[in-house]
Amino acid sequence: MKKSLTSPTSARRAGVVATALCALGIQVFSTAAVGATPTSDSMEVLEYGSTVPGSMQGKPGIRPELRSGLGAATIVGESVTGPQAVRLTIASPALQRDVGVEILLPSDNSVPRPTLYLLDGAAAAEDSSGWVTVGEAPAFFADKNAYVVMTNGGKAGMYTDWQNVDPNLGLHRWETFITNELPPLIDARFATNGVKAIAGTSMGAQGAMMLATRHPGMYKGVAGFSGCYSTTDRWGRASILSTVTSRGGNVDNMWGEPGGPEWEAHDSLLNAEQLRGTEIYLSAAPGTPGVNETLQTPDLADRLIVGGTIEAVANMCTQAFDERLRSLDIAATVDYEPNGTHSWGYWRDRFPKAWPTLSKALGL
Repeated sequence: MKKSLTSPTSARRAGVVATALCALGIQVFSTAAVGATPTSDSMEVLEYGSTVPGSMQGKPGIRPELRSGLGAATIVGESVTGPQAVRLTIASPALQRDVGVEILLPSDNSVPRPTLYLLDGAAAAEDSSGWVTVGEAPAFFADKNAYVVMTNGGKAGMYTDWQNVDPNLGLHRWETFITNELPPLIDARFATNGVKAIAGTSMGAQGAMMLATRHPGMYKGVAGFSGCYSTTDRWGRASILSTVTSRGGNVDNMWGEPGGPEWEAHDSLLNAEQLRGTEIYLSAAPGTPGVNETLQTPDLADRLIVGGTIEAVANMCTQAFDERLRSLDIAATVDYEPNGTHSWGYWRDRFPKAWPTLSKALGL
């Protein structure tokens, strides 16, 4: 009996999600062809396919138990997880719960060192970052002289402060946690020198760019892999809707109804001027199969149809952001890969290309 390359459930999900994303892709390519500039004035009613149908949504997971009345953010636990790695448990008033944060230590901590924050994608797990489980960050940073900080949790939360608690996704106030609560704790616990940079993949790429844009000067450098950086153009907005609804969330609970002022306030493309003076690295692939897609690849159809389409859209989003930075005469290093889908194997391979930009920003 011939072995199926993917399960019926996976194939069904791939088909519906791909239909949604292909509709988004058609919008992207047709808009790009006429040279449209993404602005809030060009927002129209979203076409079918901007949200993931309920039957296709991934499980949001068990929502962490909330605890009201927390005072200042505090480290309440610490454990050694590797030769140069620890995991902190932080009581966060913003998130009203305990949050796991993984730290990679510098190879030489005899003097204060800079800090790199790495953000995860939409599947952000509560127990460990994708940068650790599949991104091979511990191996890459073993000989680097930087602290690497990776938050756990925040599935489909966009690394932002939500206006309301979502029935499925729970409470998200990640911007406050990452930019306000966490840095002082890291700086007090470890021998840091105050220099910071931030990077992320997919949802984390958008989150990293958004945080760097909204907090000018906090991060000396930012890197985004396969992200969408607008929140108000047609494909950027649809990307957010697809991400949030992929786990059953409602974007109205995030920044209010799409098109409102908070959507513009979180748009890195519209607010790109705030990145002037920041070291910037961007990377995306066209969505075509590459070295990580073979007949032995688990869920190959899912990888090709869904991952390929998402990456093609991310490529267009990256081009739009690249053009915006060029129009403002803001320097950036941008790599358009010849092939690749939306998957960790490619981000893992591309990260060394971003390191020169990030290490420059960190002063290494």
